[in-house]
Amino acid sequence: MSLIGKKIEDFKVQAYHNGSFKEVTKEDVLGKWSIFFFYPADFTFVCPTELGDLADHYEEFQKIGAEIYSVSEDTHFVHKAWADASETIAKIKYPMLGDPTGRLARMFDVLIEEEGLALRGTFIVNPEGEIQAYEVHQNGIGRNAEELLRKVQAAQFVAEHGDQVCPANWTPGEETLVPSLDLVGKL
Repeated sequence: MSLIGKKIEDFKVQAYHNGSFKEVTKEDVLGKWSIFFFYPADFTFVCPTELGDLADHYEEFQKIGAEIYSVSEDTHFVHKAWADASETIAKIKYPMLGDPTGRLARMFDVLIEEEGLALRGTFIVNPEGEIQAYEVHQNGIGRNAEELLRKVQAAQFVAEHGDQVCPANWTPGEETLVPSLDLVGKL
């Protein structure tokens, strides 16, 4: 069953963010575009490369009004310890959510129950709290922040211009399509 259009449920978790701990709830997510970026665990191999890539592009996400929430089944305390131990993780400016009970991972259907770890799931959530796009990877496959940024921009464009759609590889400023009978079989 698809998660597209699913509204996120109420939640309350602890996060490590900008050198301190804070609570993050559903209410914090509503009203802006949000990316929930699940990864298996702190102190691993592929995860720091992905989180570092997101950190390198974080300002671009902020410019388009999108917040990133990285999520693993670790606690916020472990996130802090990882940031203290790793230069790559120390540069992160987005909230790192702790999900030790698996509530968020279950809500987004990425929890590997028998391992207590999350799959690499990426979810774009609109300001109304509805999932607009997502992809889930096997844990050995890393993701790309630039492609994620492009997908968020496309989701924002479609939300703003409901009569237009974004073709493959679309980036802001490029031509879009207006679905019509005239286009059928012409592309």
